[in-house]
Amino acid sequence: MPARLFLSSGDLVADRRFEFARDLQLKGDLVAAADLLEQAIELAPGFASAWFTLGEIRERLGERDAAIAAFRQALATDPEDRHGASLRLMLTGAENLAGMPPAYVRAVFDQYAPKFETALVDGLGYRGPALLFKTVLAARAAVRKPAFFKRAIDLGCGTGLAATAFAREVDHFTGIDLSPRMIERARSTGFYAELAVADMVDGLRAKPDASADLILAADAFVYLADLAPVLCEVGRVLAAGGLVAFTVETHDGDGVILGGGLRYAHGANYIRDALEAAGLVLSRLEELSARNEDNAPVPGLVVVAAKG
Repeated sequence: MPARLFLSSGDLVADRRFEFARDLQLKGDLVAAADLLEQAIELAPGFASAWFTLGEIRERLGERDAAIAAFRQALATDPEDRHGASLRLMLTGAENLAGMPPAYVRAVFDQYAPKFETALVDGLGYRGPALLFKTVLAARAAVRKPAFFKRAIDLGCGTGLAATAFAREVDHFTGIDLSPRMIERARSTGFYAELAVADMVDGLRAKPDASADLILAADAFVYLADLAPVLCEVGRVLAAGGLVAFTVETHDGDGVILGGGLRYAHGANYIRDALEAAGLVLSRLEELSARNEDNAPVPGLVVVAAKG
């Protein structure tokens, strides 16, 4: 994953103590690291990075209440929540499940962009685009239709891995991503006729009715808790007979949970209900893992649905 986000306090002494604290944290001396972070915060009470890191350390030390308090301070000092403190509060049970802060997603992937493909494909065995391609081909074959699409939209396009997989089957590709740096990388592939910096829902809202034959979301819906808004827009933007194909991480229960990797996992029944509510007809739902974590496949689903 990308280098840790650092937001300077504006105080050189506080920033330096934060750096020393991070070194101690990485060496495993959590108590000493927490002490230095407390000193940094005393010098700069609005130091969001110090508050967030202190929350992580308190959590590792088993000091749940202190961790929650620190994460709340991190959120208060950076309302955009670029560190994702609200997600950590959800994981502790201090806050109910909610959507992911857009500023956090943008910050993560802006930092991730330079080494995204190497880290994802080589490090995590990422295979989402290949699975989507195979499943879309199977869905088309089942209804005896060619797997060629005049206009496709790649949601959360990243550096363009999905477009690379589908390039020969799509005449006109549009990519949408929240991260400007990811969009820069996608542009360099030459596969996209259009690119837009936007979240998935807003990006789709800018598209006319029935203007796409295929909509892809490879490893993108894991950053959305509620899929209803995006699938509603998908249903509007797809032309009759068009397909939506996406991957999600999943779990054995119902509904949606936030995993330890700060990615949402959607239950299979949740997916079925969300598609039906959006007026989309499920074509295929297969239990396939799009990536590994700690050298083990992450439970996942590959889904294809059609616009009636």
